[in-house]
Amino acid sequence: MSATPRPSVRQQRLAAELRRLRAQSGFTGDEVADRLSWSTAKVSRLENARTGARLSDVEMLLELYGVNGRRRAELIALARDAAQRGWWEDYPWLDPGYAQLISLETEADAELQWENVVVPGLLQTESYARHVVGGWNYLDRRISPQEIERRIELRIRRQEVLRRPDPMRLELVLDEAVLHRRVGDAAVMAEQMEHLRRSAELPHISLRILPLDGFHAVMEPSFTLLEFSDIYDVQFPDIVYSETLTMDYLTDESVSFRPGWRTGK
Repeated sequence: MSATPRPSVRQQRLAAELRRLRAQSGFTGDEVADRLSWSTAKVSRLENARTGARLSDVEMLLELYGVNGRRRAELIALARDAAQRGWWEDYPWLDPGYAQLISLETEADAELQWENVVVPGLLQTESYARHVVGGWNYLDRRISPQEIERRIELRIRRQEVLRRPDPMRLELVLDEAVLHRRVGDAAVMAEQMEHLRRSAELPHISLRILPLDGFHAVMEPSFTLLEFSDIYDVQFPDIVYSETLTMDYLTDESVSFRPGWRTGK
């Protein structure tokens, strides 16, 4: 399955700010189109991130709206950032929902996660991940050894958000059952447990275990909450990501349903 291009967080931030500036300036979409000799459809596409915004287009809009000084410089910088290609776009076979999750994680300030099935992908070792990915073959979805290796490479690369100079903050609550659920052999599990221990010592990672004999207030499937700080004073809503065996969800004020296999784990 090839990944459908979806707007990045920065593209959506820019689009929302252009829409806000137009409304603040008192223009309708038709009036902007008339002033700039564009079509109304082009204005709509830019304001809804359905097309990439060229720097020249952004400059014309900012001039029309009378945006100058520091604010103009910030939005031009945001437009340049939004035009950058994401590394995950080098994987054209990537499931659209998973591609969007990676895009969101790249921009997120923090990820808060509840997991009751497996160690989440951001903290998996290569050996553990190889058994998780290989396990899909039991569902009659035949995956070649080459594809398994490609998916593991992607998963390890995704973990760079925790290793970069300004790492994303990860707060994970792990059901104790995950620690007892064998994936691979004893050596694989021992390596994975040691990796969890070392990861929990890092200042930007918080790992808590919900004991099996403790009070279970959360009787729900695994889910992830992604939090975003302002970029150039442009806000972006928190996003909830959840997946099941055959589908995944990305939710802010509305729900996006997307069928696909469970690739995020």
